[in-house]
Amino acid sequence: MHLGPPIAEASISLLCCSQQSLRMVDRLFEDIFEVLRLNPDGKKFDKVTRVEAKSETCDMFMHLDVNSEVCPIKEGEKFSMALTSTLNLDGTPDSGYFTPGNRKTLADEYEYVMQGKLFKISEGSKRDPKAEVNASFGGLLMMLKGESAQFKNFELDQRLFLLIRKL
Repeated sequence: MHLGPPIAEASISLLCCSQQSLRMVDRLFEDIFEVLRLNPDGKKFDKVTRVEAKSETCDMFMHLDVNSEVCPIKEGEKFSMALTSTLNLDGTPDSGYFTPGNRKTLADEYEYVMQGKLFKISEGSKRDPKAEVNASFGGLLMMLKGESAQFKNFELDQRLFLLIRKL
């Protein structure tokens, strides 16, 4: 009769699970978006594309400016987008300085990363009950609109990292 893995195997499994939980970064928001339109108000800048997208799970609407040379996006494409306050895998606050090295960060799991600041949080109204957050990433803007419950962890002037991975 076999009662389970030997103690050494069980210890290794527990150790791997512990290491994975240490690598968890709290994401302020994460969902999969589908690109509905590009440049809905016309092309304003040569190297910038304004993406209009809708999320699959949280019913969010987004306008997002991206550097079209670094991150070319097409209508109908899907991408995963996350907003976090740190890139450190252990969730520790970001120092605000880029420190090159061999350490892994959340950015290694994505194709396009921007750092910015949340500059506006708007509650919904009777006419439009959806709440809205606005952030600037070095002049590239993001407007995310949806249920106010999705924005409970956001704060005005909060530093954000926006991460994108195409699907």
